[in-house]
Formats: sequence, structure tokens, C-alpha cells
Amino acid sequence: MNGRMLVLPGDGIGPSIVAQAMKVVDGLRDRYGLHLETEEALIGGAAIDATGDPLPAATLTRARAADVVLLGAVGGPKWESLDIKIRPEKGLLRLRSGLGLYANLRPALLHPQLAGASTLKPEVVVGLDLLIVRELTGGIYFGEPRGVRTLANGEREGYNTEVYRESEIRRVAKVAFELARRRDRRVCSVDKANVLEATELWRNVVDEVARDYGDVALSHMYVDNCAMQLVRNPRQFDVLLTTNMFGDILSDLASMLTGSIGMLPSASLGEGGRGLYEPIHGSAPDIAGRDIANPIATILSLAMALRYSLDAPAMADRIEAAVSRVLDNGLRTADIWSEGMTRVGTGAMGDAIVSAL
Repeated sequence: MNGRMLVLPGDGIGPSIVAQAMKVVDGLRDRYGLHLETEEALIGGAAIDATGDPLPAATLTRARAADVVLLGAVGGPKWESLDIKIRPEKGLLRLRSGLGLYANLRPALLHPQLAGASTLKPEVVVGLDLLIVRELTGGIYFGEPRGVRTLANGEREGYNTEVYRESEIRRVAKVAFELARRRDRRVCSVDKANVLEATELWRNVVDEVARDYGDVALSHMYVDNCAMQLVRNPRQFDVLLTTNMFGDILSDLASMLTGSIGMLPSASLGEGGRGLYEPIHGSAPDIAGRDIANPIATILSLAMALRYSLDAPAMADRIEAAVSRVLDNGLRTADIWSEGMTRVGTGAMGDAIVSAL
């Protein structure tokens, strides 16, 4: 297998967790013949410091030439005072848009070894295996007009626009239904169609797409009820399909069902198999440089890249099995540690996973 991967360490804990994923890449090269060319580039705050731009043109050019992009994290207090148009997070949004990545896959899978790490009772979360499919390039994060203006009476007003085109809804819905066919053949579409016209259209289009997938059961749920149901009975879900903003919120909620946000990978996919892969957690600047961040989500993001974009499912299986073996052996970073387990740092966890390959 041959491929090209652009590595974007980013900010905060990004460089340290990405370094562990690269150890795994090296291990797969040495032991199993993985042929994967890699190079690094700047994004986020690191790019702002070096170039004044959270997504330099050179980074986007390299990303477009790569088969996959592996990202650490972006952002931090250092750059929060900047104009919102040039903050680190804008670089990530521009990268997703520039690569045409419209479908974000966020699995929430509870590793059985971590049932005790969830804040919910084991009987609620054991066996949890759901997939959130989030539309990624439309909705309120990209809608125009947007901004802050001063009204005639001198009061300031902030405004954003929630807007979806039929084609945007249709293409991400197809992704959700296709993935459901590989799983338990159930899709729950999440919206707020009772009060938002944009998501009323969302519901109507999803119904239309469902007619081509008679073997997949479709249900609908309002987002507020879905948030409650994720805590009450998360195992009722198989594939959750939802909008950009709702998916952003619900996927973070779902992450805590699994014990730690540090365990969950994600994939952002476009046409032709190109993908951006990243952990769903942020840059965690408060723990950067302390060797305590959990690199597992980043390493599992690498596994998703091998499975979805690089046509190497056997390599992905090896990574996931190695993570499971390390957890079986009782190794834990601080976020998932409990009494009786062995606490290890970021680097030691990466080394243990490489050894388990």
C-alpha cells in the first residue's frame, strides 16, 4: 500500500500526541511494510506565530496533494485576543472547506476495559457503539450574513445564519445510510424541525434519501431530546445523522459516555476518499508539555485514516488490537486512570502501543 500523509501537529498538546501516532507509523513501516510518505506543515496558532495566517497557502497546497491529513489540535488562550477572522480555529474551518470535507464521522465506542471510567453506570454504557455523522461544511458555522453590528439605538447585536442547501443535506445523508449498512442498519436523524426551517428541510431531504435505503430503518429526533436520550439510554442508537452545530455538541457529550474525550477519534471525509483525521478533543494548553495527555484518540484517528482513506483495513485492525491489549494490561493515562491501574505518561503510552503491535 502506498500513500501520502500530511501531518499537522498544531498547538497545545497537539505536537506530543501526534508524535505518538508517528511512532505507530514507524512501527507499521518496520514490521508490516507500510508504505506511507509523511511530511509536516503548520496550522493554527503555530502558523499564526510563524506566518500571521492560521492556514498558510503552503499548508493547504500540501493538504490537497496528500491522500490524508493527520491533525493534532489547534487553539489556546495565547491567540484568543486576535480578531475572530484570524484565530487558530478559522484555519481548521478553512482547511475542511478547502478540502471539500463535508462528512465528519465521530464514533463513540466504549472499550470494555474502561466501563468504570464512564460517569454513567456500567449497565447503561457497557456495549455502547454508536457513530455520529456530522455535516461539516454548511450550517451556522459557515452561513452568511454573520457578524456584530451596532443598532440605531447604539446597542450591539451579534448575528449568524443557519442555512442548508438540499444538495448539502443529501450528500451527507447518503454517507450516513451507507455506513449504517455496515453496522446495525439504523439511522436516527437529529434536527430541530419544530422551530428551525433549515432543519425542517433537513428532515424532508433525509426522508427522501431514505427511500433509496429500504434496508435501513430511519427515525427522527429533536436535538434536545437526543441529548437527554444519550445520557438516559445511549445504546438505543446506531448511526446519528445531524447538522454541523448539533453534531459538534452531541459528539462531545457522547465522548464522556466512553470515559474520556481523550479516547475518541474522528474522520472528516470528502469526495474520492480524501480525509482529515483528528482526535475530537481540543489543544488542552493547560497540560501541554507535561507528558500527561492521552494520545489514544490520535492513534485511533490514524487507524481510521488507514481504514477509510488508505485502503489498509488490516493495518487499522492491528492498531486497534494493540490499543485494546495495552488497556488489558492496565496501562492508563491520567484521564482514564483508576485505582489498581498503572498510570503512564503520553510517551510511555505511545511506546506501549507500538510494542503491542
